[in-house]
Amino acid sequence: MISRRSLTFALALAVLPVTALASDDKGQKPGIVAVTGEGTARLVPDMAVMTLTVMRQDKTARDALNANNSAMAEVLAAMSADGVEQRDLQTSGFSIDPQYFYPDRKNNEPVEPQITGYRVSNTLTVRIRDLDKLGALLDKSVTLGVNQGGHIMFTNDDPSAAITEARKDAMKNALAKATTLVEAAGAGLGRITQISEQQYRPQPIPMARAEMAMKASADAAVPVASGENTYRVTVNVSFEIDQ
Repeated sequence: MISRRSLTFALALAVLPVTALASDDKGQKPGIVAVTGEGTARLVPDMAVMTLTVMRQDKTARDALNANNSAMAEVLAAMSADGVEQRDLQTSGFSIDPQYFYPDRKNNEPVEPQITGYRVSNTLTVRIRDLDKLGALLDKSVTLGVNQGGHIMFTNDDPSAAITEARKDAMKNALAKATTLVEAAGAGLGRITQISEQQYRPQPIPMARAEMAMKASADAAVPVASGENTYRVTVNVSFEIDQ
């Protein structure tokens, strides 16, 4: 005969797995669908950033520096005279480098190189807010002594509105992708669990160079085309799956 204590223990064992299973089902986490959305917005540039370099060589560092200073002073004065503000003019590079001559070896022994002169380079970064003046300023700077650089990046002073538009477009794209995926699986889209984003701004493109400008006639502005800037935003979004 089974005692009352043994029967109670057996009933407890029989109920335990059912209770545990019910607890596991209740605490199960929902599935997740993760997608990437992309959005773009285009904006006409309203500003250009260009780099202009004056390079001079001479037998002594002093003479090379004096020649460089004279040319760069004229470039700066011309920029100011054409309405470029001081806040938009910035020295972004300067160097003084000796130039060497390497004689042939004698009796297979190395010969110490000889300094034959010095090269001085001074680089100016200029923000042009009136794009109608860009070609003329580039041409004039070459006439006044710029002989390197000429790289131009067309940009926007305040691209925040375009980036916001691209961000919204990216989220719409992510939502559409996630909805298509879960509906195809016979489920529904739940709440958002995570969002992250990446922005891609236009990269500098060499639209013109000083070497090209030097070939232009003295009375003609360098032809330039600003086009459009494309701002891209990518979002990574995770949703719960509503089953």
